[in-house]
Amino acid sequence: MRPIGVGIIGAGPDRGWAGRAHVPALRALPEYRLVAVGTSRAESAERAAGMFGAAHAFTDPRALAEHPDVDLVTVTVKVPAHAELVGAALAAGKHVYCEWPLARTTEEGVALAGSAREVHTAVGLQTRYAPAVGYARELLAHGELGRVTSVNLFTARALGAGGTLPGWAAYTLDATNGAGLLEVIGGHALDALEYLLGGFSELSATLAVRHPTLAVAETGAEVAVTSPDHVLVSGVLGDGVVASVHIAQAEVAEPRSRLEIAGTSGSLALVSTPATALEDVQLPIGELRLLASDGPGRPWRELPIPARHRPDSAITVTAARHVSRLYRHLAEDIRTGGRNVPDFATGVRVHELLDAVRHAATAGTAVLG
Repeated sequence: MRPIGVGIIGAGPDRGWAGRAHVPALRALPEYRLVAVGTSRAESAERAAGMFGAAHAFTDPRALAEHPDVDLVTVTVKVPAHAELVGAALAAGKHVYCEWPLARTTEEGVALAGSAREVHTAVGLQTRYAPAVGYARELLAHGELGRVTSVNLFTARALGAGGTLPGWAAYTLDATNGAGLLEVIGGHALDALEYLLGGFSELSATLAVRHPTLAVAETGAEVAVTSPDHVLVSGVLGDGVVASVHIAQAEVAEPRSRLEIAGTSGSLALVSTPATALEDVQLPIGELRLLASDGPGRPWRELPIPARHRPDSAITVTAARHVSRLYRHLAEDIRTGGRNVPDFATGVRVHELLDAVRHAATAGTAVLG
């Protein structure tokens, strides 16, 4: 069968997640062929097409989605534009991979999921495809920790450290754009916890803005911060597992993540690996080490991750590794009619979970169905 033709909306030639992650991932997978790119300006679209090896360049996202060579539309633009662009792809009858967050609000996400019943969809919750996460889930399913009692997650990123941030990220400081720390890192983190240990049944939360203004690095302009830069969640997962989560932004120390899962007969820890690029330490992007302690007082030891959880270890671009695994499973779904990747319905579930966090931060406790 011919490769699945992909058109990427938001594949700018100068910087961006599409060029860092999606293009390298697609190049490594024989199941796909990048056939089209779209940006807002003709010059950048043509330059991106040449740089990435795409046959077609567009400034009109509807024209990209309707092109007969395009089977799958990938949307990698800023979150407020997701609903319109995903909607255009769905109206053209194409499969859609939308970056996370799926939409600016839960209501937008529900509308998109309702329009996507006849095609395959994927939402970019690629933390599930980190090898350490996959192997940890396998060990948990096999009962290696005994009865799981608790989970504790701390993750911090550097965005805003020192009081400045790059201009491209300034829009994430406005809570109404739905692209801040809670939505992006929080969504990935909470989805990973539910993927490993089952859904939240109840939670309480604190959301705080500890850096009320930040300066744009390129211009020095001050921007008011309304999106939380600290997210604290405590709750109950699965069959009673107690959970504690702290997600921080503007961390001056080295960005890092550590997720510890404790059981009656052992513990696991998923720990971020230092990387050259600070962004590559973030939970959805960076490689994670898997540690284990298998008895009272026993020291942590690193577990080798089996090859079956590293199907594309030859990819050298860190940002592309988890994304490539999501694409690989999406291709299998498209070929077989399966429904195994995190799709738009999954995205709605995570949006609803974030709504529960916001509600709990003002009302005290949220009970989830």
